[in-house]
Amino acid sequence: MTVLNILLVEDDQLLAKGTAKLLERLGGHQVFITAEPKEIFHRCSVGAVELVIMDINLPGARWQGQKVDGSILSRYVKAHWKDIPIIVVTAYTMPAELHLLLAESGADDCYTKPITDYESFLDVITQLGKKRN
Repeated sequence: MTVLNILLVEDDQLLAKGTAKLLERLGGHQVFITAEPKEIFHRCSVGAVELVIMDINLPGARWQGQKVDGSILSRYVKAHWKDIPIIVVTAYTMPAELHLLLAESGADDCYTKPITDYESFLDVITQLGKKRN
């Protein structure tokens, strides 16, 4: 099994903590939680991240004085650290529109929340982690 350092970008702390516990217990991964763009970019720049799970809706997130969402942050990460896989997650996109979100964000995969099939989700994380290594 591939164990990864995962950065979980989520503004809902209760959801973030629950998701992190599942990823740690079921997948053995190390999970760091943040909703702050500055911390996202710092962790990516120092090599502390092997995969990012990025929420799209991040109310209050600001970067360089501008309001940003997960799609913008995902594009920025991909522009600077192409080898870091990103999975975007959203509760506000219909399943038939996920391909548009994927194209807009530049991410490697996307899921709707709530994630109900963690086995499948962990399989995708493992596959993306193997591609990186």
